[in-house]
Amino acid sequence: MELTPVEIDRVIEMAWEDRTPFEAITYQFAMAEKDVIALMRKELKQSSFKLWRARVNSGVSNKHLMKRNAEISRFRCTRQRTISGNKISKR
Repeated sequence: MELTPVEIDRVIEMAWEDRTPFEAITYQFAMAEKDVIALMRKELKQSSFKLWRARVNSGVSNKHLMKRNAEISRFRCTRQRTISGNKISKR
């Protein structure tokens, strides 16, 4: 599946968000975790990619639903602007 530049930006944004699990990216873009990692490796600078991987693998990120606290039931912060149909309202 070929992604448009706007979709690539959205996947990268979702990957950086701590509360957005890989399963949400898979649901919206049909990309497995390994595909997201490959995209991030390709699109980010090497230093940014290393920072992202360190954050995902640390205890700070909730990127994996299995590691996530059961009390968290949403993908985004309550203060974040609404997102509808993969279109970001702030753009």
